[in-house]
Amino acid sequence: MSTDETAVLDRIVDDETAVLLLEDDGEVVDQVTLPADRLPADGRADGAVYDLEMDDEHIVTLSYRADETASRRESAQNRFDRLADRLDDE
Repeated sequence: MSTDETAVLDRIVDDETAVLLLEDDGEVVDQVTLPADRLPADGRADGAVYDLEMDDEHIVTLSYRADETASRRESAQNRFDRLADRLDDE
């Protein structure tokens, strides 16, 4: 049985192992690891978002979601900017 998951690249360890955090409704529910060279070059930055299909505990397909990655980065930057503005106002 295969499942579709959303995953976010947490880190790459020793330039060899990618750690992906699996999400369900925005909450981290598990993690998987895979060789970093399985990731596309443009999706090897922390926070990169992927769609993946898993069969038991093996990754069957992995697709980088560049638009979702950019959207999340922009949202995080906006939150940071709002917090920084509040600190400047105090």
